[in-house]
Amino acid sequence: MSILVTPHGVFKLYQFDTEKEFERCVVSQVEMIFGKRCVYLDCKRRIGKQGTKQSIPDAYLIDFSSQREPKLFVVETEIASHDLFQHIGVQILQFAHSFASAPRQVKQLLFDEVSRDTKVFKACDSYAQEYGLRNVDNMLDHLVNDTFRVLIIIDEATDELYKVVKNFRFPVEVIEVETYQGAGGDQIYRFNPLFKDVSDVKESIEEREQKTVDISEFDTIVVPAREDGFKETFLGENRWYEIRIHASMIPQIKYIAAYQVAPVSAITHWALVKNIEPWQDTGKFVVNFAEPAKEIGPVPLVPKSRIKALQNARYTSFDRLQKAKNLDEVF
Repeated sequence: MSILVTPHGVFKLYQFDTEKEFERCVVSQVEMIFGKRCVYLDCKRRIGKQGTKQSIPDAYLIDFSSQREPKLFVVETEIASHDLFQHIGVQILQFAHSFASAPRQVKQLLFDEVSRDTKVFKACDSYAQEYGLRNVDNMLDHLVNDTFRVLIIIDEATDELYKVVKNFRFPVEVIEVETYQGAGGDQIYRFNPLFKDVSDVKESIEEREQKTVDISEFDTIVVPAREDGFKETFLGENRWYEIRIHASMIPQIKYIAAYQVAPVSAITHWALVKNIEPWQDTGKFVVNFAEPAKEIGPVPLVPKSRIKALQNARYTSFDRLQKAKNLDEVF
């Protein structure tokens, strides 16, 4: 069993008996998980045409982190001990069908939920104007007719989960929220906030919330590479695999760049992306190149700088990468 040792005692990984119990924990942490530029609508209402198979999503998330356009996610909260094919695979397909068959009903549902809280309504109205949309009604119309997206929140992201979701033809984001409980019943949570890796890894949650990161400008993924893998795969096979990529970011990724780890410690090559496909049943992806990689820079890591040596994939814009003289100017 996994444990966390803290100054406040030992906390053991907690196993939930019911989905409702897990969902209560998620709802208690929504601002930390999603950030202040997201609106989490905790509502369970049936959607779909009368006389057809209807469905009841757990919640909806409106994401305003992009300065180009807002995004709507249908939220499914689940525990890994359930039959994931039935509880996630079948339900999500039903969500997609219901969403497509009754867009006006979904829009009215969202409008009703947003209108319940004056503070939430004013925030949505302010965001709508940022995007050049007339009002909340116009924004919701845009969201409902945009790409269907799903956000799965689960207590353990297993291989079985990724087997279920890898064949969906719409973006599916997964957030794993682990809960640890102390001897006195106190609980602490371990998770990666939504789109955490688009901002500076050194920033605290409070610092990250004080600024807006426009993820809509990101069209390039930068991956760390060791010498052997870089030569054999990035240069030799014109691809790079086993990368964690946000599913909703995939449509806008046009380029990939390689950061060679020490002793090189610099971005040295880039390639045009041909396509991005699921990598086996891992929840990761393989990026296939349209042509052999080209040299750039190098764009070096600066000692004692804001950006540290890359350990995971990061996003940036190709224009920024081309102009950068060091890693600080890339991210």
